[in-house]
Amino acid sequence: MINACFEFSRAITRQPADSVVNGLSAEDHGTPDLAQMLIDHEHYVATLKETGADVTVLPPLAEFPDSVFVEDDALCLPDCAILMRPGAPTRQGEVMHMADALRACYDKVFEIAGPGHIEGGDILMTAKEILVGKSARTDADGVSELKEIVKPFGYSVRDLQTPPDVLHFKTDCSLLDASTILSTERLARSGCFEGYRVLYTPDGEEAAANAIRFNQFVIMAAGFPKTAALLREHQYDVREINNTECAKIDGGMSCLSLRF
Repeated sequence: MINACFEFSRAITRQPADSVVNGLSAEDHGTPDLAQMLIDHEHYVATLKETGADVTVLPPLAEFPDSVFVEDDALCLPDCAILMRPGAPTRQGEVMHMADALRACYDKVFEIAGPGHIEGGDILMTAKEILVGKSARTDADGVSELKEIVKPFGYSVRDLQTPPDVLHFKTDCSLLDASTILSTERLARSGCFEGYRVLYTPDGEEAAANAIRFNQFVIMAAGFPKTAALLREHQYDVREINNTECAKIDGGMSCLSLRF
């Protein structure tokens, strides 16, 4: 399982719908520019494909403005996929539209039945454990049900607390390799990454913490030169993608794909 957390052969994405301009946002950052978001999404998909991965682009779902953020719908492990139960009521219907795509790829697909809630944006899989941050979207009951589902496969799940006013656990961190995590200082100061090597986002570039390691690339949002330089100094092959429009509705690099 050492490299299963960042070496992938497949990914699932979903094209942004026209309704994405009405996506959820904790603060008003302005209305996303759909045309620019479509350009950025195409760049994102092309970058995933550049690694040799097979990338599925699902059609837009107009009835679900946030459905471009497919990561929240499921957790994809080497052994199985688990359909999540989003904490945002307007997003719960997205999951049924993801189910068929995952069942076409996996023999075993489980579901979080509730009453708890859990979203993929709060889950970070490393080489030794699954870290889950409890947040406004993920609660203790949701984490408990996840633990029961993955226990037969030998996974260890450790639940943590996402800082106040941070939407998802992975808003503030990402996996760079089997033993290295990119994190904001506000998240890491809790000691949640003890035993890992941690690279900290420079002051003022906390939003760069949501990146993805996808095969040979670390894919991060453009516009954070200090973080990009830090990663390159540590010999990571960095690819930068414009994220100005997704950021207006609290989206980042990890949100845009399911990777397995």
